[in-house]
Amino acid sequence: MLRPMLLALATRADLPTWEVDDRALHAALAGAGVAFEQPVWNDPAVDWRRFDAVLIRTTWDYQDHLPAFRAWAAAVAAVAPLCNPEPVVAWNTHKSYLRDLQRDGVPLAPTHWLGRGECPDVAALVRAAGWREGFLKPCVGATARETLRFAGAGEGLRRAQAHVDRLLPHEDLMLQPFLPAVLARGEWSAIFVDGAITHCVRKVPVPGDYRVQDDFGAKDAPYAPTPAERALAERAMAAVERRFGRLLYGRTDFLWDDAGGCVLTELELVEPSLFFRHGPAAAPAMVAALLRRFG
Repeated sequence: MLRPMLLALATRADLPTWEVDDRALHAALAGAGVAFEQPVWNDPAVDWRRFDAVLIRTTWDYQDHLPAFRAWAAAVAAVAPLCNPEPVVAWNTHKSYLRDLQRDGVPLAPTHWLGRGECPDVAALVRAAGWREGFLKPCVGATARETLRFAGAGEGLRRAQAHVDRLLPHEDLMLQPFLPAVLARGEWSAIFVDGAITHCVRKVPVPGDYRVQDDFGAKDAPYAPTPAERALAERAMAAVERRFGRLLYGRTDFLWDDAGGCVLTELELVEPSLFFRHGPAAAPAMVAALLRRFG
């Protein structure tokens, strides 16, 4: 008798106890007879060769250990199938991938890319662009780490320059206009499994905040995108799949701009929350895709 498939759901050592979204995936795996474990990605005692596949799920501290995480992904990929594959991990863990997608025709907010070690004049950049408010974020980050919304004049510009002066010696940053629609409409995401959208969600921050993560009290709910929005999400994922082929999973994140259109903020292919709780068909679809590939 053949043994059941053994899957690794890579995680972090101190995953918050409130994180329950993947329980639907766990149930779907159990229902399909797929055995799984949840090893910590940087635990040196783990023998990754034991697994028929390794699915990156809740490795939500990788941004603090990026060289080690990329090296781990390469090491795992040498001994077991990794989802998503190691070249995707290397590409998607620095937001410079957004420049590639923009060249492929995916709309982004106007962006100044600030390279580590540079000494930009933030006030000059913001004034030349005519932005009333600006936004700074690291090119490697998660959960709104070191992001800054600032006014495009006076003290706001001084705060922004101090933020850049503190961070830019050590990491790359993105400078963009702040898109105020996020305050009321939030951010919307399309979740893909094996190349197809399974469901969409909208994340709305608490009043006065721009952060759409539930860590900061934001709420999320199912979302029905317009046909144009759905087509945009599919176009963004298609641009990725032209580079890497069909991927097991992905999540596109969009904000509304001042004209009412959408701009891509992230295309998450490494360890995104997939909001299984808002898409009952998504977890079974992922398990079916895993079995087609590795079962």
